[in-house]
Amino acid sequence: MHKRLIVISAAALLITSGCTTQQVQQKEDLLAASGFTVVPANTPERQAALKKLPPHKFSRQNRNNAVVYVYPDPTVCGCLYVGSQAAYSSYREKVFTKQIADEQAMTAEMYQMDWGPWPAYYY
Repeated sequence: MHKRLIVISAAALLITSGCTTQQVQQKEDLLAASGFTVVPANTPERQAALKKLPPHKFSRQNRNNAVVYVYPDPTVCGCLYVGSQAAYSSYREKVFTKQIADEQAMTAEMYQMDWGPWPAYYY
């Protein structure tokens, strides 16, 4: 019984981590499509700086009198995504568009389900 619980827990952990990695990858695809630049953490200094930033969260910074958004990814690519205000705005727009498309797809799927004997006016 104890071994079975360990196996189930390990499987759940793998599934959860897989979903998280997939979500991060999708986010990074949107970042790249929005104009963010990938800066690899390929030196010890960059790796140390990457570890100081909150992983998978945007930070707004001012550099050379310009607003810059950074998104550190220490787990998937070991890099930093850097983008301007325009890139960040484009990213937010793409996320909003994707959410609407996902909701529309879910609604369409719900209406295509077989509701059995229930008449149409119940849903």
